[in-house]
Order: sequence, then structure tokens, then C-alpha cells
Amino acid sequence: MSKPEAESPPRLGFGTFLGVVTPTTLTILGVIMYLRMGWVVGNVGWVGALSIVLVAHAITFITALSLSALATSMRVGVGGAYWLISRSMGLELGGALGIPLYISQVLSVTLYAFGLAESVRIFFPLLDDTWVQILAAVIVVGVLALATKSTAVALKAQLPIMAFIAISLIGLVHGVDLQGPIKADAPWGGSGDVGYMAVFAVFFPAVTGILAGLGLSGDLREPGKSIPRGVLLSVAVGFIVYMSLPWVLAHAADAETLRADPLIWTKVAPVSLIVLGLFGAIFSSAIGSILAAPRTVQALAQDGLAPSALGKVDPKSGEPVRALRLSGFLALAAVLLGDLNMVASVVTMFFLTTYGMLNLAAGLEALIKDPSFRPRIRVPWWLSMLGGAGCFLAMFLIHPGACLLAIFIEVLLWYALSRRAMRTAWGDMRSGMWFTLARFAMLRLGQSKHDPRNWRPHILVFTVDLERNLGMVRLATNFSQDRGIVTVSTLMLGDVEEHAHAEEIADRNRKLLDDNRIVAFSETAAVPELEAGIVTVAQANGFAGMTSNMVMFGWPGEHADRIGRLLGIVRRMSGIEKSTMVVRPVRGSRSRGNGEAHIWWKGRQHNGDMMLLLAHLLSQSAGWRHLRLVLKSVVDTQEEADQVRGSFESMFADLRMDVLLEVAVREPDQPHIEVLRDMSRGADLVFVGIGSPQAGAESAYAQRLLTLVAGMPTVIFVRNASRFQGRLI
Repeated sequence: MSKPEAESPPRLGFGTFLGVVTPTTLTILGVIMYLRMGWVVGNVGWVGALSIVLVAHAITFITALSLSALATSMRVGVGGAYWLISRSMGLELGGALGIPLYISQVLSVTLYAFGLAESVRIFFPLLDDTWVQILAAVIVVGVLALATKSTAVALKAQLPIMAFIAISLIGLVHGVDLQGPIKADAPWGGSGDVGYMAVFAVFFPAVTGILAGLGLSGDLREPGKSIPRGVLLSVAVGFIVYMSLPWVLAHAADAETLRADPLIWTKVAPVSLIVLGLFGAIFSSAIGSILAAPRTVQALAQDGLAPSALGKVDPKSGEPVRALRLSGFLALAAVLLGDLNMVASVVTMFFLTTYGMLNLAAGLEALIKDPSFRPRIRVPWWLSMLGGAGCFLAMFLIHPGACLLAIFIEVLLWYALSRRAMRTAWGDMRSGMWFTLARFAMLRLGQSKHDPRNWRPHILVFTVDLERNLGMVRLATNFSQDRGIVTVSTLMLGDVEEHAHAEEIADRNRKLLDDNRIVAFSETAAVPELEAGIVTVAQANGFAGMTSNMVMFGWPGEHADRIGRLLGIVRRMSGIEKSTMVVRPVRGSRSRGNGEAHIWWKGRQHNGDMMLLLAHLLSQSAGWRHLRLVLKSVVDTQEEADQVRGSFESMFADLRMDVLLEVAVREPDQPHIEVLRDMSRGADLVFVGIGSPQAGAESAYAQRLLTLVAGMPTVIFVRNASRFQGRLI
């Protein structure tokens, strides 16, 4: 169980430029720009490269808009992307993405350290793998030491790096003769063997740096303003730079040279400028990851998804010191893994699923229109959904195996978290999403054509004491399991103001249903008079195509006057087209029975078809799988028996139910009730139709029912008042 949302720790108070623009821009303008952009142009041409940049940035720009919409619709706390997703889509899904996101941020520190060490080896080829590993460990320690000193110092250390990158770009442009001919003269590709999609997969990670600025959300002075401004500005800067580079590089060298030489920049601009920009970009990316990772695990800890000690911050500095130390230790330990190529692919997938879910969260929030979702930056729901689809498509293009592995891990985490009893102190979009879907379905259902083949049992169960009548409610759910709706209604006599404990009773009933794993809705109502109240509640229950069409009552006991009053209610239910079931339970009748349900068919009141359908539905439920259905009828002569058998057998051809048939011929002086009672004593369950006696005739009818049930097993009396009377089968 998660903790309530705690009071936020003190913010470090960073502004838009230092807290968002700097880390985000430096992550976007990173190693791929220096070492792979020439290769991209060499393989697909400068026009092809422009198209790749355009598509990749379109996905990133939409994602930036989506996270901006989320960030401006809520009070943003520590945790960056995890915070936005968990507060929008729930703790389970937030945790399923947040835990891999944290691991990815930690491993990114190691990956960037290895990237920087490998870049050093480009200039010093004599360094072997061992020295590269040692150098990577030293870089991790250096990054950790800088972050431990203070977040402000680490961010300020990125400012000169940004200057180095800007200078290197100026040096590149200055070193190329843009007035001369294009050397890579094939606008849509050179003669390389790498296809367009493969090149796109290599380039796309270059534009996925927008989480770097989002990671410090809890330390921004005004996150609701800084996040959208900073991220969108960084994406715009990256777009301008990457849209310019293909044209510049196409003037710098021919396609073959661009493909073969990853250090083409150093052939055009001064080596020192390029090296400072390259090394600085990789180092700054590592800094961004080591700053973001502790904040993610800090938020996870505060929500009960990680050890609580990791959620604590230093009271003086406001830094998550323990989380920072853990992240540094894990990054250093990952250096021992050596080859991180596969790990790098999965890390990229975790980042991209986070981007995709940010788009999905923003799209769903806009689509379901929760009143609380009031972003200052509004994004059409379809645009966010398009961005999400683009993220998942990019994942598959980059590495199908890593894509499936990452999704599988996240689904496992979601499943594990969803089975925990976690409670949150904030509302997410899930209830709004279900409401929107329900509203859509209700509107369509209300407009649809009603036909007998579409009939489903929506049962309203009246009970005075739910705890005593749980068996009857469970029986109702057996009839409607996965097919209809069961509602349990508890009526209280008196005025509403006299029942201050009504909500307490409703909560108790809901808990009883949950504890007994009974899927049913529960409601309570105060009524001034019982019988009129039952009719009123039955008429008001449900709406659109989900109104109750059957009412279930318990047997009122062996009292003719009570049964008579109940028959009066049955008659009134028939007047509003509500079918009725009256259940007379007998303890242990199933254990003494023969595994059969007897359905007594007379045909006069059109109850038989309803009873047969109910018996069939019951036999499909888990607790009644082996129930045999026996359709029974009593006639006066053998000629009638042959006629009844013939009509039933012709009906069975279209029935598609496993039903046995027994037609009994009674003796001339033998009452029908006696035949029925003698033939069904050994059954598990007996369905008997009841009529709708006229006012004043209820007592006599009640006496007949009392005579019938004497010595019988559990009996369900059914009155069919459906608009499809006689046509249900």
C-alpha cells in the first residue's frame, strides 16, 4: 500500500534556462550529431537526411507538446516523467514505467561514460578494452562527485559545454564552402547498403533527450511554466541545428567519405573545437542522467514503490543524497558488465515507452474531458495519440527484439503492481476514462434496436439484510454472470433525514460483496412505505439500455398474508414490464438432489420460455456446470402427452440447449400440484411459473403456493412480464 502524497521537499529553485534548457539541449545535441550525422547523409543523401530529421522531430515535438499539456494541468512534483504518468494514469502503470525508467537513467550514466571513453580511443587507438573500462569508471566517479557536490554546480558546469558545442558548430560552418558545389551530390542517397529505415533507427535516439529537463521537475522554481517553455525551446534549437547539418555536411565531403569517416567534422573544422564539443556533449549527457535518476527513485520511494529511505532529502541542501549515492553505485557496478550494446537497446526502448505513454496520457486526458484537466497548453487528443503511435513505431524500427523485451518487462511490472492493494491520495484519469466509455456505450445502447436475441438478465435484488441473503444474491449473479448486471437494493423505512447511517450501510454492503467475491452493485434507499417504495425503486433503477428487467425477492416465510402481499407486488411489477423471481431456498437441497433442475411448463402464462432460459444460464455458471435440465409437463390424457411431446421436440430442434423432456399423465382424481410435488422432490432446483392474481385473490393463490412447496427442494417462482413474452428462446 502506498503512502499518501507527502508534503513536497524544499525546491532548489532552478529557472527555465539552467534547469530545463541546458540539460535538454545538451542531450539532444550529443554524440550522434558529431559521430553519426555525416554517416546519415552519406547513406540517404542530404534530402533524405532532412526528411529523417523532419519526421523524428515531428514525433519529438508532439511528445514535447503532450508533456507540456500534462505539466500545465497539475501541480508538478519530484520525479519528472514518472510523476506525470502516475498522476495521470495511476500508480500501477506509473510504477511499471518509472522503475525501468530509473534503471535506464542509471545505466545511461554508464553508457555515456563508455561513449566518452570510446571517443578518447578514437584519438588514442593504442588504448585496449581494459583501459576503456577503467576510463569509463573514472568518468562515472567524476560525474558522481560533481553531482554530489551540488545539483547547481553540476548544472553550471554544463554552461561552458554548451558554449563549446556552439563554437564547434560555428567552426564546422566556417570550414565548409557553402557557396561551392555539393560534394555529396545524390540528394536521396549515396551508394551505401544501409536502407532508409535502418538509418532512421540510428538517428532517432538523437532527438529523444527531452526527459533530461523534465527530470528536475521537483527542483524547478515554477515547473508548470519552466517545463513547457524549456522543452519546447530546446526542441526548436535541436530542429534548427539538425535541419541545417545535412546541407552543410553535403558540402563538406562526398557520400563515400561521409559514410566511412565518423570524424569528418575534424577534417573540416579545427580538431580542438570539435573534440571539446564532442567530449563535452557526452559528459553533459552523463550529468543529466545522474541528476534525473535520483529524483525518479525519490518519487518512487515517496509513493511506496521503493525503500522509504531513498525518498528522504538532506534538510539543508534539499538534495536526495541517499538516492544519488545508490544511483552512482549502480552506474559504477554496471561498468563491470563491459559490453553494453544490448543493454543500450533496451534502455532506449524504456525511454521511448515513457515518451509514448506521455503522449497517450495527454491524449486520453483530452479525449475523456475530465473537468479537472485544464492545461494552459492545449493539444488535440488525436495529435497526442499520433505522437504516441510514432514513438512505438520508432521503437520497433530501432530494434524489434529490444522493443518486445522492454514491453514484456513493463507488462510484468504492471501486473505485479496491480495485484498489490495500493491506494493513492490523488485522482487519476482511470475513472474518467471508464465514465467516457460507459457514456459512449450507454448512448449507443439507448439508440439500438431491442430484439429477443439481445435480451440479457439485469436483475434487481431486494433484501433487508444482505448478510443473511448472500446466497440469493450469489444465485442472481449466477444467472447474469458475464451477461448482465446485478444490483442489490436495501430499503429503509422512513424519511431520508431519519437514516443518517445509510452511507454506512451502503459501505458495509459493498464490503460484504467484495469479501465474498460477488460481482454486483449495491444501493440503499429510504422509502416511506415498503410496497410503494419497491415499485418506485424498480422503476428508477438503471437507465438507457441498462435498466433492470427482472426483480428478485426472497421467500417471505410460510405466511399466506405475507405471500399475498408479495403477489400484489409481483402484479405491479408486471404492470411496468419487470419480470419477477421469488426464491424459496431449502438448505442442503443440492446435496440431497439428483443433479437436475426441473422446469415445469404449462404454457398459459408464457413463463416456460423464461424459466428454460434462466435454467440454461444457470447451468453455464461455474457452480452449476453439471446441472441437467429437465423440462416437465403434466397433461390429462395420453393423446395430449403425445401432442405436447411433438411440439416440444420440434421446438428443441432450434433450442440449442441440452434439455431432457418428461411429460406425465395424471390420474383423473390426482391434483396437478401433487403430481408436480411428487415428481420434483429429488431435484436440486425447481422452476415453477406463477400467475398474476387479481386484487383480492392473492390469499387463495398464496395458499396454493404453500401447498405446492411443502416438502420440496429449493423452488424459484418465475413471472415473465418481458416485452418479449413468449419469444425469448
